[in-house]
Amino acid sequence: MIGFFYFYIVFTLMAQSFLEDKELLLQFNDPASKERGFTAIIKKYQEKLYWHIRRMVVEHEDANDILQNMFIKVWKGLENFREDSQLYTWMYRIATNECLTFIEQQKKRKTVSLSNEETGLSNQLRAEKNFDINKAEWKLQLAMQQLPEKQKAVFNLRYYDEMPYDEMSRVLETSEGALKASYHHAVKKIEDYILNH
Repeated sequence: MIGFFYFYIVFTLMAQSFLEDKELLLQFNDPASKERGFTAIIKKYQEKLYWHIRRMVVEHEDANDILQNMFIKVWKGLENFREDSQLYTWMYRIATNECLTFIEQQKKRKTVSLSNEETGLSNQLRAEKNFDINKAEWKLQLAMQQLPEKQKAVFNLRYYDEMPYDEMSRVLETSEGALKASYHHAVKKIEDYILNH
């Protein structure tokens, strides 16, 4: 019985969110309310997207820059949004791609090996003012920094954002089976890291 009510609540919230997005897109596509519609889209999704990005790139300033670039791309591309996926799925895809591009550019700029890059991200995390290695959330963050970028994106979307695999498949343009395997490997690596550190 509890399962039914949980499913009903989740389904109702998803349907409500979908209807809200339709209204926001109608506002955006009307020249008289375009800016108001876009501002409402930013307000609705900014925080979730910020934390998705932040977990990928660690630094607040980098996350803010990527978020701004992402919203510029959303502004430019929203008129061509075909609505064959949900709005948040489309924006998560843009945010994830922006993160992966940023990380690649950082690696090229620093011309360091992958392991040094991961150590650099771990060091950035340790430099955070509230960092405490004894707290589980900080250990989890350190463990995540050891993952390859795409595996980190999969873990982020599934663990933190609780995104269903079918939505993740659209965001990352990867099969559900590959995503499940990637998530399983990510969880195993994180567990191993936490147990050994």
